[in-house]
Amino acid sequence: MHIRIVAVGKVRERYIADALADFRTRLRPYHRVDEVELHAADGADPTRAIRLEGEAILKLLDPADHVWLLERSGELLTSEELSRRIERLPHQGIARLTVVIAGTYGASATLLARADFRWSLSPLTFLHEWARALVVEQLYRAAKIARDEPYHH
Repeated sequence: MHIRIVAVGKVRERYIADALADFRTRLRPYHRVDEVELHAADGADPTRAIRLEGEAILKLLDPADHVWLLERSGELLTSEELSRRIERLPHQGIARLTVVIAGTYGASATLLARADFRWSLSPLTFLHEWARALVVEQLYRAAKIARDEPYHH
């Protein structure tokens, strides 16, 4: 499976960048992984930021992409459910999963409409950078679960 992560905003904290790099490396034996980082919209107007970031994300999406949008109000999954859901995708004719992490203010209505699945990590609010690290870690955990490999580190 080809997994592409599209995220708005730069990872600034070194420890989070290190965690992301570690989990990307761990994930690569299981899936082809690409990451696209978009600049957050300048300015303090949330409505404008949502629109501009949504437009930028939508330009990156191919019509054939299967899009999961990280969304606090989305569906909560256990790690096992996440693993099963990802493992089913190739059997449904899906070659690439694109996981989208919108900007700080959330996703535009057109991006919400484009999403094939809205995934929530938790009803809690996380720092944007942490959410990104959690997504990659959970994708790695799901790959380990799918292959009945232990995951304890």
